[in-house]
Amino acid sequence: MTKLVIKLDEQTFASSDRIEQITNKIIQEKESGYDVVIVAPFINLIDEKVKQYAYTLSEQPTKRELDSIRSTNTQIASSLLAIAMNARGYKAVSLTGCQAGIETFSTKRNVLIDRIENECLKNYLSKDIIPIIAGAQGKDAVNNITLLGEGGPETTAVAVAVAIDAERVDIYTNATGVFTADPKIVKTAKQIKQLSYDELLELSLLGSKIIHPRAVELAKKYNMSLVVCSSTENIPGTVIKGEVDMERNLIVRGVAYETDIIRLTVGYESYEQASLANLFTTLADNQINVDIIVQAVIDGVNPTVSFSIEKEVFAEAVKVLESSKRSLGFSFADFEVGLAKVSIVGSGMVSNPGVAARMFDRLRSENIPVKMVSTSEIKVSVVVPQDDMVRAANALHDEFNLVEEIV
Repeated sequence: MTKLVIKLDEQTFASSDRIEQITNKIIQEKESGYDVVIVAPFINLIDEKVKQYAYTLSEQPTKRELDSIRSTNTQIASSLLAIAMNARGYKAVSLTGCQAGIETFSTKRNVLIDRIENECLKNYLSKDIIPIIAGAQGKDAVNNITLLGEGGPETTAVAVAVAIDAERVDIYTNATGVFTADPKIVKTAKQIKQLSYDELLELSLLGSKIIHPRAVELAKKYNMSLVVCSSTENIPGTVIKGEVDMERNLIVRGVAYETDIIRLTVGYESYEQASLANLFTTLADNQINVDIIVQAVIDGVNPTVSFSIEKEVFAEAVKVLESSKRSLGFSFADFEVGLAKVSIVGSGMVSNPGVAARMFDRLRSENIPVKMVSTSEIKVSVVVPQDDMVRAANALHDEFNLVEEIV
């Protein structure tokens, strides 16, 4: 029987009525002939209160025990859904990440999935039992509970789908699919029927909180189809796959934006002192991600390098630069706040030159200044004043005719 993995959203567990509603959707999939595996999201039920207790007992509780506390939230979610499914006469079982056979390993920055022992899941499916897995968790080599962190639930869903050779992964959200822009700020935004992995990956990286990039990367690696769809409405969602079906798609497929961008500029007395490798290695060693980078080297002018960072890491970035000024050899550091990043994305850009020129011309006609620019084969990003972000997004959505029907 064809297998389907469904990743649920947090809103599913907002009330018992919502749990009943999602139970009906899962039953519909089951009755249509699918072997279904469910991945529950992280929900905030008891986490904060219990953590407060933990910190009254110790000023520095171990990460192992804090992870164990946090893992119970998702386990509760999977158990509640299993109870609802069993009450409707459908056999279901809740599973921790460990019970589902999810094995992990740790790097300096992340906990990653190493492999999934799929015999457990296949055994339940062979007995017509619906496994409901607590997402974003697993076990390490010494059987400690580990948490996958941001993007963990959808990454779990993709990994499970690969492990059991599922047809696709349905990502349930509070929207009906992926839109050409955020409908909250671009009222004419339309739902997209299909996107490539690369297009969705760019949109996710550029500020569209649709699916976490790590899940998209894993789906692309194993060519696992994704469908972003509604958890409440029976409306066809957006299909994510390797290539979209037809060439007549619009050149630009979507507009994304990101607020609270800060531009940092570092200046040097001479080019010989301006080591980009040392600068960005130092920032990376302190877990500071940079985005758009612009270097200015002009005869007779002191060289500078500017780069954009998120507001959350600004204070730490300034601290690192100040403490490393001597070793990095720069003469001054300056910053500009109140900025935003607006991006256009589309695989059609590869074979259609002049897209960036159209973008810059439209922004110029709207009197929106461009502070920084970054490009790739399928995206162009600009940093603009944050007060102009909404206007820029709407203007670009109009410029590239995204109000048209999208294939």
